[in-house]
Amino acid sequence: MTPPLPPRRDVLGFPVDPVTLDQAARWIVREALAPVGASAGAGRLVVTLNPEIVVQARTDEALAAALRHADLSVADGVGIAWAARQTGDPLPGRVPGVDLVAEAMRLGGERLRVFFLGGKPGVAEAAADAAHARFGVTVAGTHHGYFRRPDETGAVCAAVRAAAPDLLLAGLGEGQERFLAEHADDLATPVMIGVGGTLDVLAGTVKRMPAWTSRWGVEWAFRVASDRRRWRRAPRLARFVWLVLRHRGDART
Repeated sequence: MTPPLPPRRDVLGFPVDPVTLDQAARWIVREALAPVGASAGAGRLVVTLNPEIVVQARTDEALAAALRHADLSVADGVGIAWAARQTGDPLPGRVPGVDLVAEAMRLGGERLRVFFLGGKPGVAEAAADAAHARFGVTVAGTHHGYFRRPDETGAVCAAVRAAAPDLLLAGLGEGQERFLAEHADDLATPVMIGVGGTLDVLAGTVKRMPAWTSRWGVEWAFRVASDRRRWRRAPRLARFVWLVLRHRGDART
């Protein structure tokens, strides 16, 4: 039996679970494969928290509510682990979203039915093929992330529900956690994870940063510096640092 999660930490008003990669992955598999009635029910939301999401949520009430009600929230970004240390509640370390998804699928294997949602047309299919070949998971379905109108959203939710996956990987960019929280009943999936660019990584359309950037804690800076499209993210990262330092100063007074 998987032991219960330890007491949560708080980073700028948002919960973070002090778990290791192994603990988080085993929780996901346990909840995804739990017999009907043995778990808390469908719609267990997993958040891979990073500084950008935190800053965005401070002006987005629906997103903030989704983050605060997440069933599992892990420190995806190095900034979250840093912020926890600044407030005196250190975490065991980072739990990168890409690694978490991979480990959960490795543990679940062919028992795990996964729906891949997001990315440009063709990305979800490529990610699903790669995941099946690498981990043996059962592909419940795929769909791209280019839908906006209510009728399109309704059709996507209906497709996911009909596929009856154990795990939904949603790479829908900004607001993906809001989408999952708002449509949890329509999706009716035991466990849902907002995975950002993980589908692109699985599909091979985006390469992961060099391993040394993660070991040294500068992956985010390397990513921003190497891709001009990400430069717009820098102000959010700077604001996050300022908010953490201000919070630390207020706590000491």
